[in-house]
Amino acid sequence: MPEQFVPRPYQADAIKALTAGWAGPNNRLAVVLPTGAGKTVVFSNLIHQLLDKLGGNRALVIAHREELIEQAAAKIRAIDPALRVGIVKAERDEHHDVDVIVASIQTLAVERRRTAIRDVGLVIVDECHHAAAPTYMEVLEHFGAWRGTPVAGFTATMTRTDGGLAEVWQEVVFTLDILDMISDGYLCDVRGRRIMVDGLDLDSVKTRNGDLQEGQLGQVLDDSGAIDVIAQAYREHAPDRSGVAFTPTVATAQSLAAALNATGTTAAAVWGDMPKEDRTATLKRYEAGDIQVLTNCMVLTEGFDAPHTSCIVIARPTKSPGLYVQMAGRGLRPSPSTGKRDALILDVMGASTRHKLASLVDLTEREVALPEEGETLREAVERATETERRRIAAAQIEWEEIDLFGGSITRWLRTDDGTWFIPISDDRFLFLVRNPLDRTYWIRRWDAYSGVVAPKHDVPLPLRAAMAWTEQQAGALGARQLLTRSAPWRDRQASGKQLAYCRIKGIKVPPGSTAGDVSDLQAIHKVGTILRRLTAVPAAA
Repeated sequence: MPEQFVPRPYQADAIKALTAGWAGPNNRLAVVLPTGAGKTVVFSNLIHQLLDKLGGNRALVIAHREELIEQAAAKIRAIDPALRVGIVKAERDEHHDVDVIVASIQTLAVERRRTAIRDVGLVIVDECHHAAAPTYMEVLEHFGAWRGTPVAGFTATMTRTDGGLAEVWQEVVFTLDILDMISDGYLCDVRGRRIMVDGLDLDSVKTRNGDLQEGQLGQVLDDSGAIDVIAQAYREHAPDRSGVAFTPTVATAQSLAAALNATGTTAAAVWGDMPKEDRTATLKRYEAGDIQVLTNCMVLTEGFDAPHTSCIVIARPTKSPGLYVQMAGRGLRPSPSTGKRDALILDVMGASTRHKLASLVDLTEREVALPEEGETLREAVERATETERRRIAAAQIEWEEIDLFGGSITRWLRTDDGTWFIPISDDRFLFLVRNPLDRTYWIRRWDAYSGVVAPKHDVPLPLRAAMAWTEQQAGALGARQLLTRSAPWRDRQASGKQLAYCRIKGIKVPPGSTAGDVSDLQAIHKVGTILRRLTAVPAAA
């Protein structure tokens, strides 16, 4: 087998997950791999490994686009040249005396065409998020999908706005997040930039089947002048990048190509009903570098492989994360030979309060905040991870502090903003100032005459050492009965004088508070008030 087709570790894991899954009660299993993960390599190797175990039966690969059919057949032949691979679509009917049949779903929808194909023991469905459609359901039923025939579905996104996929696929046995692919170097990192179009009112666009209507979306793009804005933005942000732009209608694809050409960016449009020869020629010109940008009306979301593509324009705002993944994924394949470092997604944005639009964060299943302008998806995740790590570390420090101070016999108190202190008398207290650079603390004394005073040897200390030193100083400066948590006076009833002070100062005293409790409330209020007036910079000795 050629080295480039030997399964990568995750591809081998996907094959193992399928074979292990078929050993159980379910036979209709799915694999979700990001665009660029090589799903064709996976199912080609799967066929290569299983064909001898099918008892003389054949493998059937079902696809819905000509490009996917040709790619699958070519890849299977490359992986195992000994296999006889036939194609069934339109006028081609190569299912006799072959090991693997790659067929068009449109052709299999014709009863006489599918009934002519016999002895199928394994079914592969490419882009299996389409499989809830009635045509697929009928074809799959014919080939035994509900009678135990092993069926494997492959897709980059198991989403379909009109639902029904759960009726087809019993289990997703393997999935791989796009961030894992980026981290392992199998896909490029991706950064996004939002193109704001003044006057683009997306709230005026109605929805159909859960997403924005293409015709209305194309109209508001035209009415707002978005086409010219997009063309200028491409010239500004991606002047040296080869790109693919997705638009909602054929007219907008053609208009955008014309606008790009007007700015000096060579562009051409492709669409579904375009003559096959013209589309093939246009795609070859793009692959050769004669065209910088391909604009298209949703025909390049699947089966299009041009690794040098490093910019994707989402000029078709969508509410569907699955569709967004299909569009954006076209730019994530690595291409070291062209100097490609990352991919750039240009998101066309307008005013929208009614619709929640898919965005860069929908490329991953992980929870991540929207990347900052110019930040890659991986950098945003790393930033979020570091923030969470610091939050957890801070929480651990917090609990360590509470445990240490709570376990001390000394009367440590804490202000509302978190500063630990020991009251010495009505006009004197010791407190700790946390060093923001690490987990150390400065020690300070405050009195009514001198203000904040630092020790002679003023160095930040680890928490335990700072506590011990402060408690020692408190013992030298104050009376033991005031400093100790277990002093007998603390259990007495609060005095009228204490309660009157609290009423004047607006200090809330919970019912049943003892003299010690009220004394602590008074000290926290007083010390907090004093410290709020002080500068955050530790005083000099």
